[in-house]
Amino acid sequence: MGKIRVSLLGATGLVGQSMIRMLEEHPFIELVKVSASPAKVGQRYCDSVRWVVGGGVPDYVCDMRLVSTEPRDHKDVDVVLSALPNEVAARVEDELVRSGVNVISNASPRRMDAGVPLINPEINWQSLEQVRGRDAWLVKNPNCTTAIISLSLAPLAESLGRLFITTMQSVSGAGYMGVPFLAINGNVIPYIKGEEEKIAAELGKIMGREMDVHVTSTRVPVSYGHMAVIEAETELGLDDVVKALGSFTSFPQLHDLPSAPRRPIILINDIDGPQPMRDLNPMAVSVGRLSLRGGYLRMVVLGDNIVRGAAGITVLTLETMREMKII
Repeated sequence: MGKIRVSLLGATGLVGQSMIRMLEEHPFIELVKVSASPAKVGQRYCDSVRWVVGGGVPDYVCDMRLVSTEPRDHKDVDVVLSALPNEVAARVEDELVRSGVNVISNASPRRMDAGVPLINPEINWQSLEQVRGRDAWLVKNPNCTTAIISLSLAPLAESLGRLFITTMQSVSGAGYMGVPFLAINGNVIPYIKGEEEKIAAELGKIMGREMDVHVTSTRVPVSYGHMAVIEAETELGLDDVVKALGSFTSFPQLHDLPSAPRRPIILINDIDGPQPMRDLNPMAVSVGRLSLRGGYLRMVVLGDNIVRGAAGITVLTLETMREMKII
């Protein structure tokens, strides 16, 4: 089986840069095209990007010339990976699919459409069967916070009742230019437009059932890592919870996929953990402060919003589709 040829939309942003890093020397995915805003089309990638991900720009992508988002520039790839901003993604991605191009997207438009799988690979990889045999398809990743929270809840999903969630989301979740320094420095902003509704709705779609979810989202002055304090109604005992979380594996781990974390959920035993400065893992989620009182489980969850929440989940979804022989 040959390599899967992919192009990347939104290649100069934080998520795009992280995908470029992840795809460097990937065993069976080859990045062959990069795309960014119309003003940058034709430029060398190295000349157009303000690189902020660790290390320098990988050599393999430096001399690539940026192409447009138009379908004609992506007809010769197997899959388009989209890290486009929400405000342009719907039009561009729909045009690509109508033109026969497959798309895996991080953007929010059409996540809740019935015919569009919303995938967190360790949880609902079976939903990818919806697109098997289609001439072209669109697959969506969840909101970055939903990706982190849903993974931590996956082993407990069938036992959960009401969920009360408070998030503490890093500034990188709003993009490189997303939150002005003077607005967030030494501050907490207890509102993120649309976030609470997205998390509640997307959790239900990923888990495959209606869920009673109450969310409060906040922005905090942390560079990377989204945290959530979850109060979950459950009849499980604490020992059962710890065992379920610590032993959890799923399709990506069983098939040893390149981007899959060996342990998707890492239990943090320190009383003051998890912490972004200490416990952030690119693709796994860290879970700590477990306690059970009055039928409610409390847990503190931490995940990498740029990798697990966006770039990494895109790559892992494509790896999963290849393993399932959908592509």
